[in-house]
Amino acid sequence: MLRIICKIKRFNASFIVSCKHFCSLVNATKKTETITQHDLFFDVTKVSKLHSLLQFCAKNRESIKGKACHGQVIRLGLETDTLTSNMLMNVYSKCGLIRSACKVFDGMPGRSMVSWNTMIGTCVQNGEEEKAIEIFLEMQREGSPCSEFTVSSVICACAAKGGVFLCRQLHAFAIKAVMDANVFVGTALLDVYAKSGLIEEASCVFEGMPERSDVTWSSMVAGYVQNELYEEGLVLFARGKEMGLEYNQFMISSVIRACAGLASLIEGRHVHAIVCRTGFGPNNFVASALVDMYAKCGSIKEAYVVFCDIERKNVVLWNVMISGFAKHACFLEVMNLFEEMQQMGMHPDEVTYASVLSACNHVGLVDKGRSYFELMTREHHLSPNAIHYSCMVDILGRGGPVREAHELMTRMPFAATASMWGSLLASCRIHGNLELAEIAAKKLFEMEPDSGGNYVLLANTYAASKKWEEAAKARKFLKEIEVMKERGKSWIEIKDKVHIFMSDERTHPRITDIYLELDNLLEEMTKVGNKAESDCDLHDL
Repeated sequence: MLRIICKIKRFNASFIVSCKHFCSLVNATKKTETITQHDLFFDVTKVSKLHSLLQFCAKNRESIKGKACHGQVIRLGLETDTLTSNMLMNVYSKCGLIRSACKVFDGMPGRSMVSWNTMIGTCVQNGEEEKAIEIFLEMQREGSPCSEFTVSSVICACAAKGGVFLCRQLHAFAIKAVMDANVFVGTALLDVYAKSGLIEEASCVFEGMPERSDVTWSSMVAGYVQNELYEEGLVLFARGKEMGLEYNQFMISSVIRACAGLASLIEGRHVHAIVCRTGFGPNNFVASALVDMYAKCGSIKEAYVVFCDIERKNVVLWNVMISGFAKHACFLEVMNLFEEMQQMGMHPDEVTYASVLSACNHVGLVDKGRSYFELMTREHHLSPNAIHYSCMVDILGRGGPVREAHELMTRMPFAATASMWGSLLASCRIHGNLELAEIAAKKLFEMEPDSGGNYVLLANTYAASKKWEEAAKARKFLKEIEVMKERGKSWIEIKDKVHIFMSDERTHPRITDIYLELDNLLEEMTKVGNKAESDCDLHDL
């Protein structure tokens, strides 16, 4: 066919190249027996066949062949045809060629609602949220009608950019246009509100929706969990379960994270049973949530069982399992998994190294910590971030080289965080380094002037070194500025009931038995040669 084309002199070289792509395109679609080279070349003016080719390019993300089709569109004078231009934009959108899509859009003499929707959707899907919002505003200025899809797409753009103010305007617009009852608009709205921390507004949207999809339920449950309202998330999940709601992996993962947040092992096992029944078990996304949940609930063995059951593990799952072992101070298991993941062809990333360094910190392995910190940059060419430096400061500080920890903080490519200075101050208390303690405390007072815990820590550092006068000054200064130390809080689940304890609180019905058991433990500690370091702490602050 190409030989015939070349004999026809009126066709230029660019057209021959376009036809070459056309021929290869036809060969790709020839399996369906719907398009032949002969028909395409000699009857290409049949727009329906050109549209079929554009649909094929969009479906298979064939950017080069899509451009060849674009060339034929221009040659045939179809660039002014709205339907053809819409299909071209769709091809470029699916191929991630947003600039090409914009050129087609800008060159359209007339635009339909589909044209606007396609362009807005293209921008949102390719991370150009601001552009999507600009196009929507232009659409409104021109007085073009919009659909529920238009509004929901722009709301999604607001979610990505954190535009709560514009989202509220769109909410009002949707109510005025009687679109707020639409499931796509409602789901997009509650998702934006939830991600912006406006969980009450998200809940109002959810409750006001006459119809809800499984995505709507998933978004609302995820919203509660993202805002650390774990109990509300579990209650909503139970409500959906009673209504016969179909589960999806995103909802299940959110519910598992809620169980992890509450350290509710019993409820977590119930959800795990649902996972097994619904067939989400082999999914890396769900498996990662399960491993994390079991690790946070204290059942590291169950976490490892879930991990081993997954045949094709991604780097996220490896990281979650390594992190779980690190939190349980299982250093050997961390090292074994770290080596195993590399043998399986997985490359450690920043999250992996954060967990490995955390394990070194828990066990107090200073030399190992140094070794892995150097390996991170030398072997895997990763740049340490604040988390890695914070781990190293803690490792060095707790292990003894407090001055080395301070020197590391001064060499960092960014300013030390408050948590780093707090870690250094705590290490100075352990090793009695008052000089560095005062430097760290001064930095902390500048960064966190309202944190009473920093003043308490400095006072206790002085007291540990028998510097009673300095300790008294710190205590007096704390009282003068009226900074309150945040009360400590802990909780434990026993027989499906969560028991919450606050420091200096004696309202628990079994508080007498609890303190009796604590006294017994202190007595046992003393017998084996340990002594509680409470004599230097200034609890009356």
